Amino acid sequence: MEPRICRRCVLPESPPDIVLDGRGVCSVCHAWDLEQAESVPTFHETDFTRLLNRHRGKGTWDCLVMCSGGKDSTAALVYMVRRYRAKVLAFMFDHGFESEEAVANVQRAVRILGVDFLRYRSTDLHGVFRTLLETGSPAVLCHICSIWYMDLTFQMAERFGIPLIVAGWTRGQSTRRAVLSKCDCNPSEPEFRQMGLATRAFIDRHVHGDPRYRALPASMEEVLHRARRRHRALVLSPHWFLPHAPEELLDTIRREVDWREPTCSYPKRSTNCALNFVSVWNAMRHFGYTHYHVEMSRLIRQGLMTRDEALDLLRIDFGPELLDRIVEPLGVRSTPWGRRADLLRAGSA
Repeated sequence: MEPRICRRCVLPESPPDIVLDGRGVCSVCHAWDLEQAESVPTFHETDFTRLLNRHRGKGTWDCLVMCSGGKDSTAALVYMVRRYRAKVLAFMFDHGFESEEAVANVQRAVRILGVDFLRYRSTDLHGVFRTLLETGSPAVLCHICSIWYMDLTFQMAERFGIPLIVAGWTRGQSTRRAVLSKCDCNPSEPEFRQMGLATRAFIDRHVHGDPRYRALPASMEEVLHRARRRHRALVLSPHWFLPHAPEELLDTIRREVDWREPTCSYPKRSTNCALNFVSVWNAMRHFGYTHYHVEMSRLIRQGLMTRDEALDLLRIDFGPELLDRIVEPLGVRSTPWGRRADLLRAGSA
């Protein structure tokens, strides 16, 4: 049977963490309504500029901007240079699965904006990705990768004495400075509980037992703990307060830095690495939804996206053939893909 989907957002029923009431509205939506009633403080642009001005001019760069080549991180880079006149080091993490289009977007942007650029390329975690697939683990591949690159980003900020890290995270991904990544599967949040626990179990069992990966943090909380001990860089995003609509944002980056939409990515109109397709398939197989469902559900609750828009963006239109091509560099001995029909049905609910 196909899962029941919340009539308000796009989260499926997943007891005991996500439960639908008699009207078909999920427990996460009800919890969000209660949080809003408690008037949770919002991060404003004045807070952002105050922090930036406090650290401005104290080193070679005022901030490190995390760049993926996608629209949100590209817009963050443009804002930091054009709107805030900051001295920027653009930083791109490339684990071997970034598309040529994404890399070209970053290279054009840094050239046009005239900012310094550091591209970190590594295949160190390919063994971890291969083990995850071969063991059939429900761990979230994107979460493991984000733990790796966030720890690395803090190390880069420490190495170059940069006090601020700027990300392209939207209000659907995070509105609190304590949250480190759009892929941060925090087990304390009901929609991420099973994902977070599965990822932690995989790291404990399959990753830390390998001498090559013992230094990998076990969670985002550990990443933050390490960063606080080493170098107290703050992580911020201008998307938390800037009121730009998606089309306005796209117009800006196309005009300013000739940004180009990729031909193949998931969700629609996004720019994510090729391995993201595999992570999406694995999450749909084990949980029935992905961190993109969580992100877009939050945007729906905030009135920044309609439910129909989210369902269209989240519709799966890829199958095992694409997944096989993507994982070929990993040398996976056997792939656990289901039939294409199963994959399409999982993504169309």
